[in-house]
Amino acid sequence: MAERKPPLLVIEDDPGLQAQLKWSYDDFDVIIAGDRDSALTALRSEMPAVVTLDLGLPPDPDGTSEGFAVLDAIMALKPDTKVIVASGHGARESTLQAIARGAYDFYQKPLDIDALGLIVRRAFNLHRIEQENRRLLASASVDKTVLGRLITGAHEMVKVARTIERVAKTSVSVMLLGASGTGKELLARGLHDASDRPDGPFIAINCAAIPENLLESELFGHEKGAFTGAVKTTEGKIESADGGTLFLDEVGDIPLPLQVKLLRFLQERTIERIGGRKAIAVNTRIVCATHQDLESMIGAGTFREDLFYRLAEIVVRIPGLAERHGDPVLLAKVFLKRFSTEMNPAVTGFAPDALAAIDAHDWPGNVRELENRIKRAVIMADGKLVSADDLDFGEGEEESADVLNLKAAREAADRRVIRHALSRSEGNISSTAKLLGISRPTLYDLIRQYDLQT
Repeated sequence: MAERKPPLLVIEDDPGLQAQLKWSYDDFDVIIAGDRDSALTALRSEMPAVVTLDLGLPPDPDGTSEGFAVLDAIMALKPDTKVIVASGHGARESTLQAIARGAYDFYQKPLDIDALGLIVRRAFNLHRIEQENRRLLASASVDKTVLGRLITGAHEMVKVARTIERVAKTSVSVMLLGASGTGKELLARGLHDASDRPDGPFIAINCAAIPENLLESELFGHEKGAFTGAVKTTEGKIESADGGTLFLDEVGDIPLPLQVKLLRFLQERTIERIGGRKAIAVNTRIVCATHQDLESMIGAGTFREDLFYRLAEIVVRIPGLAERHGDPVLLAKVFLKRFSTEMNPAVTGFAPDALAAIDAHDWPGNVRELENRIKRAVIMADGKLVSADDLDFGEGEEESADVLNLKAAREAADRRVIRHALSRSEGNISSTAKLLGISRPTLYDLIRQYDLQT
Protein backbone atom coordinates (compact mmCIF):
# COMPACT_ATOMS: atom_id res chain seq x y z
CA MET A 1 0.00 0.00 0.00
CA ALA A 2 1.49 3.36 -1.08
CA GLU A 3 2.31 5.81 1.70
CA ARG A 4 -0.01 8.82 1.68
CA LYS A 5 1.51 12.14 0.63
CA PRO A 6 1.65 14.91 3.26
CA PRO A 7 -1.61 16.90 3.24
CA LEU A 8 -1.38 20.56 2.18
CA LEU A 9 -4.48 22.64 2.89
CA VAL A 10 -5.07 25.45 0.37
CA ILE A 11 -7.65 28.02 1.50
CA GLU A 12 -8.54 29.98 -1.62
CA ASP A 13 -11.92 31.04 -3.09
CA ASP A 14 -10.76 31.76 -6.67
CA PRO A 15 -11.63 28.68 -8.81
CA GLY A 16 -8.80 29.38 -11.24
CA LEU A 17 -6.19 29.55 -8.50
CA GLN A 18 -7.74 26.51 -6.84
CA ALA A 19 -7.18 24.47 -9.98
CA GLN A 20 -3.67 25.85 -10.53
CA LEU A 21 -2.61 25.02 -6.98
CA LYS A 22 -4.37 21.66 -6.99
CA TRP A 23 -2.24 20.32 -9.83
CA SER A 24 1.04 22.11 -9.08
CA TYR A 25 2.26 19.95 -6.23
CA ASP A 26 2.72 16.29 -7.10
CA ASP A 27 4.47 15.54 -3.80
CA PHE A 28 1.57 16.77 -1.62
CA ASP A 29 -2.03 15.73 -1.14
CA VAL A 30 -3.61 19.13 -1.90
CA ILE A 31 -6.92 19.79 -0.13
CA ILE A 32 -8.92 22.79 -1.31
CA ALA A 33 -11.21 24.91 0.90
CA GLY A 34 -13.01 28.04 -0.23
CA ASP A 35 -14.45 29.38 3.01
CA ARG A 36 -14.05 29.30 6.77
CA ASP A 37 -16.33 26.33 7.52
CA SER A 38 -14.80 24.01 4.92
CA ALA A 39 -11.28 25.13 5.91
CA LEU A 40 -11.78 24.33 9.59
CA THR A 41 -13.49 21.05 8.75
CA ALA A 42 -10.48 20.06 6.64
CA LEU A 43 -8.10 21.21 9.38
CA ARG A 44 -9.80 18.97 11.94
CA SER A 45 -10.03 15.93 9.70
CA GLU A 46 -6.67 16.10 7.87
CA MET A 47 -4.45 17.83 10.49
CA PRO A 48 -2.16 19.36 7.82
CA ALA A 49 1.25 20.62 8.86
CA VAL A 50 1.13 23.47 6.32
CA VAL A 51 -1.71 25.73 5.14
CA THR A 52 -1.75 28.42 2.46
CA LEU A 53 -4.34 31.12 3.17
CA ASP A 54 -5.75 33.91 1.03
CA LEU A 55 -6.94 36.55 3.49
CA GLY A 56 -9.64 37.74 1.08
CA LEU A 57 -12.34 35.14 1.72
CA PRO A 58 -16.13 35.41 1.50
CA PRO A 59 -18.14 37.09 2.90
CA ASP A 60 -15.32 39.73 2.86
CA PRO A 61 -13.47 38.91 -0.39
CA ASP A 62 -12.17 42.48 -0.79
CA GLY A 63 -11.00 42.78 2.82
CA THR A 64 -9.11 40.70 5.36
CA SER A 65 -11.52 40.25 8.28
CA GLU A 66 -12.62 36.74 7.31
CA GLY A 67 -9.06 35.66 6.49
CA PHE A 68 -7.85 36.81 9.89
CA ALA A 69 -10.74 35.00 11.54
CA VAL A 70 -9.64 31.78 9.81
CA LEU A 71 -6.01 32.39 10.80
CA ASP A 72 -7.00 32.92 14.45
CA ALA A 73 -9.12 29.77 14.41
CA ILE A 74 -6.24 27.71 12.95
CA MET A 75 -3.83 29.03 15.60
CA ALA A 76 -6.35 28.19 18.33
CA LEU A 77 -7.10 24.68 17.03
CA LYS A 78 -3.59 23.65 15.93
CA PRO A 79 -0.97 26.26 16.89
CA ASP A 80 1.96 24.32 15.40
CA THR A 81 0.47 24.70 11.88
CA LYS A 82 2.65 26.63 9.43
CA VAL A 83 0.27 29.11 7.80
CA ILE A 84 1.49 30.92 4.68
CA VAL A 85 -0.72 33.91 3.82
CA ALA A 86 -1.21 35.57 0.45
CA SER A 87 -0.06 39.18 0.18
CA GLY A 88 -1.12 41.51 -2.61
CA HIS A 89 0.71 44.69 -3.60
CA GLY A 90 0.31 47.37 -0.93
CA ALA A 91 -0.77 44.84 1.68
CA ARG A 92 2.25 45.28 3.95
CA GLU A 93 0.23 46.11 7.07
CA SER A 94 -2.03 43.08 6.76
CA THR A 95 1.02 40.88 6.15
CA LEU A 96 2.73 42.17 9.30
CA GLN A 97 -0.47 41.67 11.25
CA ALA A 98 -0.76 38.08 9.98
CA ILE A 99 2.82 37.32 11.05
CA ALA A 100 2.14 38.85 14.47
CA ARG A 101 -0.96 36.64 14.83
CA GLY A 102 1.00 33.46 14.19
CA ALA A 103 1.45 33.09 10.41
CA TYR A 104 4.72 31.45 9.39
CA ASP A 105 5.39 33.34 6.12
CA PHE A 106 3.67 35.00 3.16
CA TYR A 107 3.70 34.87 -0.63
CA GLN A 108 3.08 37.60 -3.17
CA LYS A 109 0.25 37.79 -5.64
CA PRO A 110 0.20 37.43 -8.61
CA LEU A 111 1.19 33.88 -7.81
CA ASP A 112 4.64 32.43 -8.59
CA ILE A 113 4.19 28.65 -8.24
CA ASP A 114 7.92 27.93 -7.89
CA ALA A 115 8.44 30.60 -5.22
CA LEU A 116 5.43 29.42 -3.25
CA GLY A 117 6.56 25.80 -3.61
CA LEU A 118 9.91 26.68 -2.04
CA ILE A 119 8.18 28.38 0.92
CA VAL A 120 5.81 25.42 1.35
CA ARG A 121 8.62 22.87 1.36
CA ARG A 122 10.61 24.89 3.87
CA ALA A 123 7.54 25.07 6.09
CA PHE A 124 7.12 21.28 5.95
CA ASN A 125 10.80 20.78 6.79
CA LEU A 126 10.64 23.19 9.73
CA HIS A 127 7.48 21.53 11.03
CA ARG A 128 9.23 18.15 10.85
CA ILE A 129 12.20 19.48 12.85
CA GLU A 130 9.90 21.01 15.47
CA GLN A 131 8.08 17.69 15.81
CA GLU A 132 11.44 16.02 16.43
CA ASN A 133 12.23 18.65 19.07
CA ARG A 134 8.94 17.90 20.83
CA ARG A 135 9.64 14.18 20.69
CA LEU A 136 13.09 14.73 22.18
CA LEU A 137 11.61 16.96 24.86
CA ALA A 138 9.05 14.33 25.82
CA SER A 139 11.62 11.54 25.91
CA ALA A 140 14.17 13.65 27.75
CA SER A 141 11.58 14.58 30.38
CA VAL A 142 10.98 10.94 31.33
CA ASP A 143 14.22 9.20 30.34
CA LYS A 144 16.24 8.45 33.50
CA THR A 145 19.10 6.65 31.77
CA VAL A 146 21.09 9.75 30.78
CA LEU A 147 22.02 11.41 34.06
CA GLY A 148 18.41 11.50 35.15
CA ARG A 149 17.85 15.26 35.13
CA LEU A 150 19.60 16.30 31.92
CA ILE A 151 17.27 17.59 29.20
CA THR A 152 19.01 17.98 25.86
CA GLY A 153 18.58 17.19 22.21
CA ALA A 154 22.09 18.31 21.27
CA HIS A 155 24.65 15.76 20.18
CA GLU A 156 27.34 17.79 21.97
CA MET A 157 25.65 17.39 25.37
CA VAL A 158 24.73 13.74 24.79
CA LYS A 159 28.46 13.05 24.35
CA VAL A 160 29.15 14.83 27.65
CA ALA A 161 26.47 12.76 29.40
CA ARG A 162 27.81 9.50 28.00
CA THR A 163 31.34 10.37 29.16
CA ILE A 164 30.10 11.10 32.68
CA GLU A 165 28.09 7.88 32.74
CA ARG A 166 31.20 5.89 31.76
CA VAL A 167 33.36 7.32 34.54
CA ALA A 168 30.64 7.55 37.22
CA LYS A 169 31.15 4.04 38.63
CA THR A 170 34.93 4.30 38.70
CA SER A 171 37.01 5.94 41.42
CA VAL A 172 38.69 8.49 39.14
CA SER A 173 38.44 12.18 39.99
CA VAL A 174 36.48 14.28 37.52
CA MET A 175 36.86 17.96 36.68
CA LEU A 176 34.09 19.77 34.82
CA LEU A 177 35.24 22.74 32.77
CA GLY A 178 32.67 25.18 31.47
CA ALA A 179 31.43 28.75 31.59
CA SER A 180 29.11 29.95 34.31
CA GLY A 181 25.55 28.77 33.83
CA THR A 182 26.32 25.71 31.68
CA GLY A 183 24.97 23.25 34.26
CA LYS A 184 28.10 22.01 36.02
CA GLU A 185 26.30 21.25 39.29
CA LEU A 186 23.51 19.43 37.43
CA LEU A 187 26.10 17.23 35.71
CA ALA A 188 27.95 16.62 38.99
CA ARG A 189 24.70 15.50 40.59
CA GLY A 190 24.08 13.26 37.60
CA LEU A 191 27.52 11.71 38.07
CA HIS A 192 26.71 11.07 41.74
CA ASP A 193 23.34 9.47 40.86
CA ALA A 194 25.02 7.20 38.27
CA SER A 195 27.88 6.21 40.62
CA ASP A 196 28.07 3.27 43.01
CA ARG A 197 27.21 5.60 45.91
CA PRO A 198 23.88 7.18 44.88
CA ASP A 199 22.33 6.60 48.31
CA GLY A 200 25.07 8.63 49.98
CA PRO A 201 24.86 12.42 50.42
CA PHE A 202 25.51 14.85 47.57
CA ILE A 203 26.84 18.14 48.90
CA ALA A 204 27.74 21.14 46.75
CA ILE A 205 29.85 24.10 47.80
CA ASN A 206 30.82 27.18 45.78
CA CYS A 207 34.39 27.97 46.82
CA ALA A 208 34.18 31.48 45.32
CA ALA A 209 31.17 32.39 47.47
CA ILE A 210 32.85 31.77 50.84
CA PRO A 211 35.43 34.17 52.32
CA GLU A 212 38.95 32.72 52.46
CA ASN A 213 39.10 32.88 56.26
CA LEU A 214 35.94 30.74 56.53
CA LEU A 215 36.56 28.28 53.70
CA GLU A 216 38.88 25.99 55.68
CA SER A 217 36.30 25.56 58.44
CA GLU A 218 33.58 25.05 55.85
CA LEU A 219 35.50 22.23 54.18
CA PHE A 220 37.27 20.56 57.12
CA GLY A 221 35.16 21.51 60.14
CA HIS A 222 36.40 22.62 63.55
CA GLU A 223 36.55 21.52 67.17
CA LYS A 224 34.82 23.38 69.96
CA GLY A 225 37.01 26.26 71.14
CA ALA A 226 39.28 26.13 68.07
CA PHE A 227 38.75 29.87 67.53
CA THR A 228 36.59 32.69 68.84
CA GLY A 229 32.96 31.81 68.13
CA ALA A 230 33.57 28.05 67.82
CA VAL A 231 31.04 27.18 70.52
CA LYS A 232 30.58 23.59 69.36
CA THR A 233 32.30 20.92 67.30
CA THR A 234 31.17 21.16 63.67
CA GLU A 235 31.69 18.76 60.79
CA GLY A 236 33.03 20.17 57.54
CA LYS A 237 31.54 19.51 54.14
CA ILE A 238 34.13 16.81 53.32
CA GLU A 239 33.15 14.87 56.41
CA SER A 240 29.42 15.47 55.91
CA ALA A 241 29.69 13.94 52.42
CA ASP A 242 31.20 10.71 53.79
CA GLY A 243 29.90 7.82 51.67
CA GLY A 244 28.76 10.22 48.97
CA THR A 245 30.02 13.02 46.74
CA LEU A 246 31.30 16.53 47.44
CA PHE A 247 31.04 18.94 44.51
CA LEU A 248 33.58 21.77 44.69
CA ASP A 249 32.44 24.48 42.31
CA GLU A 250 34.95 27.17 41.33
CA VAL A 251 37.83 25.13 42.75
CA GLY A 252 40.25 27.66 41.25
CA ASP A 253 39.29 30.09 44.02
CA ILE A 254 40.70 27.90 46.80
CA PRO A 255 43.70 29.76 48.33
CA LEU A 256 47.14 28.12 48.12
CA PRO A 257 47.50 27.19 51.83
CA LEU A 258 44.15 25.39 51.72
CA GLN A 259 45.13 23.66 48.46
CA VAL A 260 47.89 21.89 50.41
CA LYS A 261 45.40 20.58 52.96
CA LEU A 262 42.99 19.44 50.22
CA LEU A 263 45.82 17.62 48.45
CA ARG A 264 46.72 15.83 51.67
CA PHE A 265 43.13 14.63 52.03
CA LEU A 266 43.09 13.33 48.43
CA GLN A 267 46.33 11.43 49.06
CA GLU A 268 45.59 10.01 52.52
CA ARG A 269 41.77 10.07 52.64
CA THR A 270 41.86 11.47 56.17
CA ILE A 271 41.13 14.93 57.53
CA GLU A 272 41.82 16.88 60.68
CA ARG A 273 39.30 19.47 61.87
CA ILE A 274 40.62 22.89 62.79
CA GLY A 275 41.81 22.63 66.36
CA GLY A 276 41.73 18.85 66.24
CA ARG A 277 44.58 16.39 66.69
CA LYS A 278 42.89 13.21 65.46
CA ALA A 279 42.94 12.01 61.89
CA ILE A 280 39.42 11.12 60.71
CA ALA A 281 39.04 8.65 57.84
CA VAL A 282 36.56 9.90 55.25
CA ASN A 283 35.26 8.12 52.15
CA THR A 284 34.15 11.10 50.08
CA ARG A 285 34.41 11.37 46.31
CA ILE A 286 35.46 14.81 45.10
CA VAL A 287 34.05 16.21 41.85
CA CYS A 288 35.13 19.72 41.00
CA ALA A 289 34.41 22.41 38.44
CA THR A 290 35.71 25.76 37.34
CA HIS A 291 35.40 28.28 34.54
CA GLN A 292 39.00 29.42 35.05
CA ASP A 293 42.09 28.36 33.09
CA LEU A 294 43.83 26.29 35.75
CA GLU A 295 46.83 25.53 33.54
CA SER A 296 47.51 29.28 33.25
CA MET A 297 47.08 29.59 37.02
CA ILE A 298 49.65 26.81 37.50
CA GLY A 299 52.09 28.78 35.35
CA ALA A 300 51.38 31.88 37.42
CA GLY A 301 51.92 29.96 40.65
CA THR A 302 48.37 30.44 41.98
CA PHE A 303 47.25 26.82 41.63
CA ARG A 304 49.24 23.73 42.59
CA GLU A 305 50.15 21.44 39.70
CA ASP A 306 50.09 18.32 41.90
CA LEU A 307 46.57 19.18 43.11
CA PHE A 308 45.43 19.76 39.53
CA TYR A 309 46.49 16.27 38.47
CA ARG A 310 44.80 14.78 41.54
CA LEU A 311 41.54 16.55 40.72
CA ALA A 312 41.61 16.23 36.93
CA GLU A 313 42.18 12.58 36.13
CA ILE A 314 39.22 12.95 33.75
CA VAL A 315 38.45 16.40 32.32
CA VAL A 316 34.98 16.96 30.83
CA ARG A 317 34.49 20.15 28.82
CA ILE A 318 30.91 21.44 28.80
CA PRO A 319 29.81 23.37 25.70
CA GLY A 320 28.06 26.69 26.06
CA LEU A 321 24.34 26.87 25.28
CA ALA A 322 25.00 28.58 21.94
CA GLU A 323 27.04 25.53 20.86
CA ARG A 324 24.22 23.10 21.72
CA HIS A 325 22.18 23.18 18.50
CA GLY A 326 18.46 23.08 19.19
CA ASP A 327 18.76 23.22 22.99
CA PRO A 328 17.86 26.92 23.50
CA VAL A 329 14.36 26.40 22.07
CA LEU A 330 14.03 22.96 23.66
CA LEU A 331 14.91 24.24 27.13
CA ALA A 332 12.92 27.44 26.68
CA LYS A 333 9.77 25.36 26.22
CA VAL A 334 10.57 23.34 29.35
CA PHE A 335 11.05 26.52 31.39
CA LEU A 336 7.92 28.12 29.94
CA LYS A 337 5.81 25.13 30.94
CA ARG A 338 7.22 25.21 34.48
CA PHE A 339 6.92 28.96 35.03
CA SER A 340 3.52 29.37 33.38
CA THR A 341 2.11 26.70 35.71
CA GLU A 342 3.55 28.52 38.72
CA MET A 343 3.12 32.18 37.74
CA ASN A 344 0.93 32.83 34.70
CA PRO A 345 -1.29 29.94 33.51
CA ALA A 346 -2.66 32.07 30.65
CA VAL A 347 0.68 31.69 28.82
CA THR A 348 0.65 28.59 26.62
CA GLY A 349 3.63 28.97 24.29
CA PHE A 350 5.91 31.17 22.20
CA ALA A 351 5.10 33.40 19.24
CA PRO A 352 7.18 32.69 16.09
CA ASP A 353 9.25 35.85 16.56
CA ALA A 354 10.15 34.75 20.10
CA LEU A 355 11.36 31.33 18.92
CA ALA A 356 13.44 33.01 16.20
CA ALA A 357 14.96 35.40 18.75
CA ILE A 358 15.76 32.56 21.18
CA ASP A 359 17.45 30.57 18.43
CA ALA A 360 19.44 33.60 17.19
CA HIS A 361 20.68 34.81 20.60
CA ASP A 362 24.24 33.86 21.58
CA TRP A 363 23.40 33.21 25.28
CA PRO A 364 26.53 34.51 27.03
CA GLY A 365 24.95 33.57 30.38
CA ASN A 366 24.10 30.08 29.10
CA VAL A 367 21.25 28.05 30.63
CA ARG A 368 21.02 30.28 33.71
CA GLU A 369 20.42 33.33 31.50
CA LEU A 370 17.83 31.43 29.46
CA GLU A 371 15.96 30.32 32.58
CA ASN A 372 15.89 33.83 34.06
CA ARG A 373 14.82 35.42 30.78
CA ILE A 374 11.97 32.94 30.26
CA LYS A 375 10.78 33.43 33.84
CA ARG A 376 10.63 37.18 33.33
CA ALA A 377 8.92 36.84 29.95
CA VAL A 378 6.21 34.55 31.36
CA ILE A 379 5.51 37.04 34.14
CA MET A 380 5.41 40.04 31.78
CA ALA A 381 3.48 38.46 28.87
CA ASP A 382 0.03 39.98 28.27
CA GLY A 383 -1.30 37.34 25.87
CA LYS A 384 -1.20 33.58 25.62
CA LEU A 385 2.04 33.61 23.60
CA VAL A 386 5.38 35.00 24.76
CA SER A 387 6.65 37.47 22.14
CA ALA A 388 10.17 38.63 21.27
CA ASP A 389 9.38 41.92 23.04
CA ASP A 390 8.58 39.99 26.25
CA LEU A 391 12.06 38.42 26.10
CA ASP A 392 13.59 41.92 26.21
CA PHE A 393 16.73 41.17 24.24
CA GLY A 394 17.20 44.79 23.24
CA GLU A 395 17.25 46.49 19.87
CA GLY A 396 20.20 44.54 18.45
CA GLU A 397 18.63 41.12 18.89
CA GLU A 398 15.20 42.32 17.86
CA GLU A 399 16.63 43.50 14.55
CA SER A 400 18.41 40.17 14.03
CA ALA A 401 15.11 38.33 14.53
CA ASP A 402 13.19 40.70 12.20
CA VAL A 403 11.19 38.78 9.59
CA LEU A 404 10.64 41.71 7.20
CA ASN A 405 13.69 40.91 5.06
CA LEU A 406 12.38 37.60 3.78
CA LYS A 407 15.51 36.55 1.91
CA ALA A 408 17.70 36.98 5.00
CA ALA A 409 15.06 35.46 7.29
CA ARG A 410 14.63 32.40 5.09
CA GLU A 411 18.39 31.90 4.81
CA ALA A 412 18.71 32.17 8.59
CA ALA A 413 15.87 29.68 9.01
CA ASP A 414 17.52 27.31 6.52
CA ARG A 415 20.79 27.48 8.45
CA ARG A 416 19.06 26.76 11.76
CA VAL A 417 17.04 23.88 10.38
CA ILE A 418 20.06 22.28 8.68
CA ARG A 419 22.22 22.70 11.80
CA HIS A 420 19.50 21.15 13.92
CA ALA A 421 19.05 18.26 11.53
CA LEU A 422 22.80 17.63 11.39
CA SER A 423 22.89 17.63 15.18
CA ARG A 424 19.97 15.18 15.44
CA SER A 425 21.66 12.89 12.90
CA GLU A 426 25.08 13.22 14.57
CA GLY A 427 26.53 14.64 11.35
CA ASN A 428 25.37 11.76 9.13
CA ILE A 429 24.62 13.31 5.72
CA SER A 430 22.25 10.57 4.50
CA SER A 431 20.18 10.67 7.71
CA THR A 432 20.14 14.47 7.68
CA ALA A 433 18.95 14.60 4.06
CA LYS A 434 16.20 12.10 4.84
CA LEU A 435 15.12 14.11 7.89
CA LEU A 436 14.97 17.30 5.82
CA GLY A 437 13.19 15.63 2.93
CA ILE A 438 15.85 16.57 0.37
CA SER A 439 18.49 14.70 -1.63
CA ARG A 440 22.09 14.29 -0.49
CA PRO A 441 23.48 16.44 -3.37
CA THR A 442 21.03 19.20 -2.45
CA LEU A 443 22.13 19.02 1.17
CA TYR A 444 25.79 19.18 0.17
CA ASP A 445 25.00 22.25 -1.96
CA LEU A 446 23.25 23.94 0.96
CA ILE A 447 26.10 23.13 3.36
CA ARG A 448 28.56 24.71 0.92
CA GLN A 449 26.25 27.66 0.22
CA TYR A 450 25.79 28.48 3.91
CA ASP A 451 29.35 27.52 4.92
CA LEU A 452 28.12 25.01 7.50
CA GLN A 453 30.58 22.61 9.10
CA THR A 454 29.69 18.92 9.42
